[in-house]
Amino acid sequence: MRVLVTGGAGFIGSALVRHLVLDKAYDVLNMDALTYAGYLPSLRPVEGNPDYRFLQADICDAARVTQAIGEFQPDWIMHLAAETHVDRSITGAADFIRTNVIGTFTLLEAAADYWSKLDRDRAESFRFLHVSTDEVYGSLGTEGTFREDTAYDPSSPYSASKAAADHLAKAWHRTYGLPVIVSNCSNNYGPYQFPEKLIPLIILNALEGEPLPVYGKGENVRDWLHVEDHVRALHLIVEKGRIGETYNVGGGNERRNLDVVRSICEAVDAILPADRPREELIEFVPDRPGHDARYAMDASKLQDELGWRPTEHFATGIRKTVKWYFDNEWWWRPLRERYRGQRLGLVPTAKS
Repeated sequence: MRVLVTGGAGFIGSALVRHLVLDKAYDVLNMDALTYAGYLPSLRPVEGNPDYRFLQADICDAARVTQAIGEFQPDWIMHLAAETHVDRSITGAADFIRTNVIGTFTLLEAAADYWSKLDRDRAESFRFLHVSTDEVYGSLGTEGTFREDTAYDPSSPYSASKAAADHLAKAWHRTYGLPVIVSNCSNNYGPYQFPEKLIPLIILNALEGEPLPVYGKGENVRDWLHVEDHVRALHLIVEKGRIGETYNVGGGNERRNLDVVRSICEAVDAILPADRPREELIEFVPDRPGHDARYAMDASKLQDELGWRPTEHFATGIRKTVKWYFDNEWWWRPLRERYRGQRLGLVPTAKS
């Protein structure tokens, strides 16, 4: 199989590339613009592998995208390139509209043109997987879960841009017949995650004895999915999923943000004891504007149709993740030097 992965130097993208190259022995082209969160050291395990190649290119560059697809001749395109951090979208929405909306449109146009010229057998086996987020569904109350037929209700510029991209991908299937499948995942965690996101930020702050910021009262609930479980799901979806369908991917591990931080503190204390429990470093800070209260995914469609199950429970996964960051300072130290977790996404309050 020849697979073009967009955003393959990011967190989930690099995990997918490693899985496809090392576990499946597929021929993979990783196309990434290398914005601030694109980090080539995450691909060190596949460097020099004859089944892996890298192309630095922006998915908004139609000429480069068209050329790359035409030369590589992929069997599948797995589209993960995106701006993803909600806080950054609050004060810098333009980048999210450009990459997530215009970039997805550009990629769909190039993919549709390429697919239309394939011979019948290759056209029938070609797939375009658009990888998205549970945040497009908005916020849940204390009960219920997001299903594939849940109405979209995005709250942030980030989730709105991903919702727009989802609609574009589905429209290219319905209008042009492009064999598109869409996946929506819950919050990912695991190795190689850029340290602006909650879990790696808290791990590194705890290791270094820095304050552990928790938004609001820490009551917001997320469903946590280990990234390696996620990429196994993505492979199953693109290989066996039904064209035109959406599949939710969830870990079945709902946790309050405060409880996530406490679990990290416990794991760090076990590895590197300090003179006081890390939990004492927790600081409650003003909440994120438009902060969704709760996400929870119903992944039964994926489980029933394709047989996928998450293998990592949060309790074990978070300990493994903390241990990985403890053992791999070579990876995170350069990132930490340019971003130390300063607060992003603050907006001025209106005066009465």
